[in-house]
Amino acid sequence: MSTTPALSVLDLVPVRTGQTTPQAIASSIALAQAADRLGYRRYWFAEHHNMPAVASTSPPVLIAAAAARTERIRVGSGGVMLPNHAPLIVAEQFAALEAIAPGRIDLGLGRAPGSDPVITQLLRRSGTTSEAQQFPEHVQNIIQLMERDGATVRFTSGGTYEVTATPDASSAPEVWLLGSSDFSAQLAAQLGLPYVFANHFAGDGLERAMALYRQGFQPSERHPDPRSFVTANVVVAETQALAEERALPQLRQFARLRSNKPMRKIETIDEVRENPSDALEDSLIQQNRQRWFVGEAPRVADELRAFAETHGVDEIMISPSAGAYRTDPLDETPGRLATLELLAAAL
Repeated sequence: MSTTPALSVLDLVPVRTGQTTPQAIASSIALAQAADRLGYRRYWFAEHHNMPAVASTSPPVLIAAAAARTERIRVGSGGVMLPNHAPLIVAEQFAALEAIAPGRIDLGLGRAPGSDPVITQLLRRSGTTSEAQQFPEHVQNIIQLMERDGATVRFTSGGTYEVTATPDASSAPEVWLLGSSDFSAQLAAQLGLPYVFANHFAGDGLERAMALYRQGFQPSERHPDPRSFVTANVVVAETQALAEERALPQLRQFARLRSNKPMRKIETIDEVRENPSDALEDSLIQQNRQRWFVGEAPRVADELRAFAETHGVDEIMISPSAGAYRTDPLDETPGRLATLELLAAAL
């Protein structure tokens, strides 16, 4: 395994104070183009719903936009929250994406709903959505549906029905399982699929999940060996002080989430300065900060190399979590772009 991990990007399409959805999406598409230019391996969009600070509600739409504006980088979902969707719809969407950008599409699948119980219920009102307890079966269904031969539906009364996600597939997206629990790690091992540990929001369980995945891995036709990487929150700037300042808005957003405070658009750095955190927020910020990679490029690069070596991975997917100043252009994301550029140059 190389001592220098490959770099990828996870994007939640953050929305800051004063920013519209079109501006937030424009800044993320520009960031995907930069990642493509800088040699990053893949660029994934997360799925979240009804959150003022997150515009990544529809990964397939964002993936299509990013694929059309990039040339080399793999684009995908980090991930599609399968309980919200019918497996056939997911298979059709990603088969179409694979046809648009052959060999560049990743389908990351998650078991969580990606929102609160009310939104989850709204997403399931059509009666066509998946249930979490059927997740293993639906993952396998999606894989079969995207293959050239498709899947066979067998009726209890007898007879079969052939179903494909697209008329004549020449290739299929690469499927990954995402998670922060033992369940996803063990299922990925059982099915012989690649696995991603969501370290960017999970505080514990990384070592155990990775051990369970590798120890229980059952080779599959596409994946004879276990394959995994981890995510991480990263902020890189020209100085340590600037990086720490850039990290504050997202750190406080995490603190508000953990303390069940009303969610809002991500504050600018100026707003954080003008409205100091309370004692609980400060405590949560300090706890989260210990798990983040924040600083000048050489230092963060060394820390990421060590992190990759410790956990036996050759790739790290960074969530570029740099905040913005009030004067930053609304359709650009200078802090996140600097993180990608400086880190790529250091690694």
